[in-house]
This record gives sequence, structure tokens and C-alpha cells, in this order.
Amino acid sequence: MAGGPTKLKRDAGVIGLLYASLGAMIGSGWLFGALHGAMAAGPFSVFSWVIGAIATLFLAFVFAELSTMFPNSGALVHMTHASHGDLVGKIWTWILFLAFVSVPPVEVTSVVTYGDNYIHGLINPTTLSLTHFGTVVSIILLAFVVVLNFLAIRVVMAINSVATWWKVLVPLATIGILMAYSFHPGNMTAHIASTPVSGIFTAVATAGVAFSFLGFQQAIALAGETRNPGRYIPIALIGSVIISMLIYIGLQVSFIVALKPSDIVDGWTHLQFTGMAGPLAAIAFTVGAVWWGVILYVDAFVSPMGTAFIYATASPRIIMAAGEMGNAPKQVTRLNKNGVPWIGLIVTWVVGAIFFFPFPSWEKLVSAVELITVLSYMIGPVILLHLRHALPDYKRPFKLRAVYVVSAIAFIVSNWIIYWTGYDTVKILFGLVAVYVIVYLAWYFIKRKPLSELGWQQAWWLLPYFVGMWLVSWFGPTFKPMNGIGLIGFFTGMWIIAVFSLVILYLAIRCGQSGAAAQRVADRIQTLGSRGVDTHVDAGAEAALP
Repeated sequence: MAGGPTKLKRDAGVIGLLYASLGAMIGSGWLFGALHGAMAAGPFSVFSWVIGAIATLFLAFVFAELSTMFPNSGALVHMTHASHGDLVGKIWTWILFLAFVSVPPVEVTSVVTYGDNYIHGLINPTTLSLTHFGTVVSIILLAFVVVLNFLAIRVVMAINSVATWWKVLVPLATIGILMAYSFHPGNMTAHIASTPVSGIFTAVATAGVAFSFLGFQQAIALAGETRNPGRYIPIALIGSVIISMLIYIGLQVSFIVALKPSDIVDGWTHLQFTGMAGPLAAIAFTVGAVWWGVILYVDAFVSPMGTAFIYATASPRIIMAAGEMGNAPKQVTRLNKNGVPWIGLIVTWVVGAIFFFPFPSWEKLVSAVELITVLSYMIGPVILLHLRHALPDYKRPFKLRAVYVVSAIAFIVSNWIIYWTGYDTVKILFGLVAVYVIVYLAWYFIKRKPLSELGWQQAWWLLPYFVGMWLVSWFGPTFKPMNGIGLIGFFTGMWIIAVFSLVILYLAIRCGQSGAAAQRVADRIQTLGSRGVDTHVDAGAEAALP
């Protein structure tokens, strides 16, 4: 679209950013998380949500500083290049792209799964996978989400704000209604003796807990489109995590106490009731709140589509940032007349549609997304600590206190979550990364580029990191979802990973770019920001956002 704008518009206010992150956290996860959490950890699942929230808060504090240092749209891509150079930047661009672009298909699949109650033939009733018809409908719905994002960012945020109000109010009302219609407090202590404590932690990684919280970075992806990132970004990040934590804990408790004691007579892992494919709506119908069950089926469209919508907003900005840093063709940085990266939107739709074929069900898609997304956050503490050394005088509108303690905890917890996903998911994730690295290195040497320009000096720490994490997961316990060979116990593995993480964190910081090299990249990023963002806000911009 030659002749169109070349600048993004700073039309995203603090409430719009908070709604962006909160809207990304309250999607299909709230519709399924309480069920899978209860099956994994019973009443202990309440602690899973607390652990997930605390882990996310540590990461949020880390990224609050980083995102305000580089308040460009697609900031995650920029900051990796500034800290650890070209090779690490390219690897993490690939990981981040997959993490963002794969979420809209998850949410669309959730909508279609619930929609099979009204339009039969969308889902195979035996496997709960998309039929050919369901796949076509999913691709069309994904296209609808993408088309809406061709609007100006202020309109996009206004639309999301309306959807987020709905997405917050419906879960809150569900908490009260389920407890009012059915209240069995004895369920909170039922079968706790036979419920493994390890389930508290594995639920974080496998029951949708981590998946539900990790939407907080939507505010970071839109950092370039707010006028006051130093103030707005931390408020949006921390506020969205706390609000969503309270909602999810309330939902978990209300779900557990609303169950009939007969539903859990065989224990939490064998929890069974009619309509489990749509658990909260099914419980509402069972306890007599039929009218609310109908509303929940409506919400099964609104909440996931709202999350798909905001991820489709952020994904093209990650793609645009990749183009700015030389990781993708320059064409992906083009903007339409509304200041929207339109080529990135098309790529988001095409790649997102591909995900429906190898992962044709919600459960399969969520597993794929979680294992990609968690790794994408691991790099944050590494970048923060290295840039504190490499760029000590760089402007930081938000500066994190106790940075070494917070960053170390965030790094350890990130690796714990990867460990909790189990060996099967770890080997798949690391395999995807290995394939990309091998293909990239093959291309690099075919082009006869000099080894000195590859950036291996800043990237070599990744080899012991991936090998070490793979070995600990492989040596881990045999029970599901860990699926290791049983050489070490669950908590022994956690202690090993904690120590291992500190060693890797030290190596990674030492491997970062020199201060001069980091400054050159940071200056380039600033140039992109000054050229790529329209700091003028028209008279109607503020009125368009809450």
C-alpha cells in the first residue's frame, strides 16, 4: 500500500493496554482451566493459580522495565537483538512469532467446539477434533478476526475494551451464581490425602494455568502505541495479572464446591459429569441455573474471540519488528492508511490457519502453545540483567528494584514451568528450535557468510541450556505428565533446575554483547521508534479509549 502512513499511532491509553493484557488472559482458559486444574490437583488447584500468578508477576516486573526501555511495537524482538545479537535475536524471533500467532487458532477452535452444540458437524463427537467442515469454519472465523484488525489501533482497542468488560463480568457473575445454586464446602477437603502435591505444580503447566496468565505481554507488544509507556506499561502488566488471578481463583473454588459429591466419588483424576466438553455451562445446567448456562454458551463465543482478536492485533507487530531488525523481508513493515501493519496481518492469518491441520483440537493446540510460549519468556531475565551491565546509563522510565533477586527468581520459575510440562512436550519444543537453528545455519553457510558475523559468541550458552533442560526432563519421574525414566524424583529435579538455572543465567549474562554493540542496536531501535511512531494524537483519540 504505497503512499500510506509510515508511522504507528500512539492511541493506546493505560486502560486500553490493561484491557489488552486482561483480555488476552480471559479467553478459552477460563472456560476449561477450572476443570483441568481440579482433575490435576483437586482442591490444591487453588494454589496452582496462586503459583501461576506469582510466577507471572515476577516475569511482568522484568518486562515492565524492558518494555519501557524499548517502547516500540514488537518490543520483544528488539530487546533480544540489543542484548545478545543477531543469532539469538533470530532464534527468539522464531519462538515469539510462533507463540503469538498460534493463540488465535486456539481460541477459534474453542468457539467452534462449543458451536457444535448449535451447528452439528463441526466437531467429531468421538475425538473432539475439527471435521473438514469445522476446519473451514475455523479458517473463516480466523479471517474475520484478522479483518477487524485492519482498523486503526484506537478503534481496535475500543472494540477490545467493550469485549473485555463482558469477559470480566461474566466470570465474576459465574462465581456467585454457581455458589448460590450449589455449595458443597466438603469438596474442598475431599480426597486430598490421595491427591499428589506434585499436581499443584504440573497443573500450572498442563491444565491451562500458565496458558491463561501469559497474555500479560500484549501490553508490551503495543508499547509503541502509548504516549506514556513508563507509567502505563507497569500499571497494565501488574494490574491485569492481579485482576485475572482473583478471577481464576474464584472460578476454581466455585467450580469445586458446585460439583455434586457423587461426581468425585472415584477421586479427582476420575472426575466425571455430563457435558464435560463445556464444563462451566454444564455445571450451570446441572445445578438448575439453566438461564446462566445459556449465557455461558454465548460467552464461549465472546471470550475466546476477544482473546483471538487481541492476539491478532499483537502478532503482526511482532512480524513488523522482525522486518525492522532484518529477520524478515522489509515488506512486512508496511502500514495501511490506518497505521496498521497489513502484511503482518495477512501472514498471521495464513500461518494461523496452518495450525488447524496438525493440531485439530483445543487440547492439542493448547499443549503446543504452552510449550512454545513459556520458552519465549525465559529470555527476559537474561536480557534485563545483561543490559543493566551493558547499558547502565540508558533511559529506563521504569527501573526494577532488587533486580538480581527478581530476575533470578523469574528465570528459575520459567525453567520450572518448562520442566513441569513433562518430557514429551520438552522434546517436541526443543526439536522445533533445533530444526530452525539447523535450517538457519545451513542457509548461513550456503551464503558463505563469515563465521565472525554469525553471533555464536553471544549464543553458545543456549547449547548447555537446552541439553541440560532436556536431560533433567528425561531423567525425571515416570508419572504423567512428566513421563521421564525415573532416575530422579520430582522435587529433586526442581532443585537441580534451580541451581542449573543460576549457572546458565551467569553464563548468559557474560555472553551478551559489549556495551558499544548493545548501544548501536539500541540507537537503531530508537531510530525505528522515532520514524515508526506518530506521536501526534488527534482530538478524538483519547475519547475513543476509556
